Amino acid sequence: MSAILEVEDLKVDIPVSSGMLHPVQGLNFSVGRGETLCIVGESGCGKSLTSLALMDLLPSKATRSAKKLVLDGEDLTKASDRRMSDIRGNKMAMIFQEPMTSLNPAYTIGNQLMEALLRHRSVSGDEARERAIFLLEKVGITGAASRLGQYPHQLSGGLRQRVMIAMSLMCGPEMIIADEPTTALDVTIQAQILLLLAELQKEFNMGMILITHDLGVVARVADRVAVMYAGQIVETGTATQVFENPTHPYTQGLLECIPIPGKTERGSPLGSIPGIVPSLVGDLDGCHFAERCRYSNNACMSGNVEFQAGIEDGHVYRCILDKDQCAANFAKGAA
Repeated sequence: MSAILEVEDLKVDIPVSSGMLHPVQGLNFSVGRGETLCIVGESGCGKSLTSLALMDLLPSKATRSAKKLVLDGEDLTKASDRRMSDIRGNKMAMIFQEPMTSLNPAYTIGNQLMEALLRHRSVSGDEARERAIFLLEKVGITGAASRLGQYPHQLSGGLRQRVMIAMSLMCGPEMIIADEPTTALDVTIQAQILLLLAELQKEFNMGMILITHDLGVVARVADRVAVMYAGQIVETGTATQVFENPTHPYTQGLLECIPIPGKTERGSPLGSIPGIVPSLVGDLDGCHFAERCRYSNNACMSGNVEFQAGIEDGHVYRCILDKDQCAANFAKGAA
């Protein structure tokens, strides 16, 4: 599978009053055509800033650096502001977490859908309107033509998110980045939106990065998974590898927090990972998860923890424990 997006050593640094904040630290991943990469982790781990870094939409004081950031053969680290403006919404599009704050309340749905196509393509207004109607129908909105004249506040949360998905597809992008697109929706609508995203991605053969903290979402749609903790990817592999053979203690902790029907007793406390995420201001030595890890020792507290190969090809994790120790630890915890 050819990679549409290749990322190597992606970093984000933000100056704050107490020093330099490093919320994204040396990420490496790639996404192929028709492939879904899920980036998962608890709130504050750097997932959303990673997506903003890819789109070059970081806050003004933040700086992005990378050894390699290539979209469909084009080096984005060398792209000018004007070129990035041409790429956003065209070759790479983003679906944001809350559609009500992403859609402009002063403009109709039709105006906002057509704007992207008119900006990036030499088409007439009638052609843009036809494309907007086609995609609204494609994302499951009935009476699509009549919706074009409506404003965002006239639509439900689920319909607004469908509009955002249609908007992201207007120019037929190579890559879609979806930043927790179902967080503000009820469970039934969440399932519909996720199924819709998966179907459209396969139909249009796009690469997709889905950012979430919901492991249930990951299990349903991911081809590959990258688990983030405190600005770093700590484990990556196929969805099957990560869910069946979780190797990093953080990944194991996340999975152990999920209630299991028929096994978790009714009324029992929900699982949790003790401790708090370390401060990412300044340099952090050793394993970022060491303070919360039940298997940590003195060797975890210093030096740079490198990736090790997991049980199968393509599965890697960032820990000093070998894969057999990690597997035994998970089996003991799951028992």
